Amino acid sequence: MTILIKIGSNLRPPKMIALVFVLLLAALIFASPASAAKGADSYVIGVEDVLNISVWENAELSVSVSVRPDGKVTMPLLGDIRAKGFRPEQLKKRLEKKLASFVRTPTVTVTVSAINSFKVYVVGGGTSAQVVSLRRNTTLLQLFAHIGTLNNADIEGAFLLRGDKKVEVDLYNLVVRGDYTLDIPLKSGDMVFVPDDFETRLQVVGAVKNPQTLSYKRGLTIVDAVLLAGGFTEFADPKKVIVFRKSTDKKGNKKVEQIVVRFNDIVKKGKVEKNLILLPGDMIIVKEGLF
Repeated sequence: MTILIKIGSNLRPPKMIALVFVLLLAALIFASPASAAKGADSYVIGVEDVLNISVWENAELSVSVSVRPDGKVTMPLLGDIRAKGFRPEQLKKRLEKKLASFVRTPTVTVTVSAINSFKVYVVGGGTSAQVVSLRRNTTLLQLFAHIGTLNNADIEGAFLLRGDKKVEVDLYNLVVRGDYTLDIPLKSGDMVFVPDDFETRLQVVGAVKNPQTLSYKRGLTIVDAVLLAGGFTEFADPKKVIVFRKSTDKKGNKKVEQIVVRFNDIVKKGKVEKNLILLPGDMIIVKEGLF
């Protein structure tokens, strides 16, 4: 399995290393045979799954069948039997009970030879829309490792839909910070919505070497943003770095606040408390000085 991991260029190295480690670890678990073995006992049969049903010493009753859209399979002697929603062991006992009317002490083996029903859906502008067919029990973190690319994804705005209910998840702390306690097992039919971070992106323009648009990440500071834009040009005035920030007052009126940041106070005088924490949608303009 090839995994592409690309979470944007605006993560600082320690965060990037941690994130890559988390996703690679999840990918290894995703591909682990032990994971598949563990899931075999608890797997729930669904539509399109292929079942091998064997009746010991009764080859004429043994079949290989696909679960139909109505959730049923057809068995000799028994006709249509519901398989969807049962675990293999549960279906085995059900078939043995029904076959007891025709066969003395029947012994049935139910094996899922092809898993086709375990599908989850990934949508939103933050990643490519896709239907992911899973072959084993899979968690949310393992799914992110599987889909790989989350470039320009708004991780904090992502959520999971299960049926018609929104499941509360903290994807930022799960994916970026690797808090495994927030991981949850996925169910067939789950929809993971990963929005684009267009509304939350940051712009760095003016007297910087590489003016650009950055994806917002929690904890990003004004110094981080300027460094990611290549730093100041020779014409920049470190005393005139302005952050334009949109906000809404209590009456719902939109306004734009201007915050002046003096870089010399931060860099040369060590006043780290003035290293402004950026918010989604901020625009940073570095003014030129007069020489």
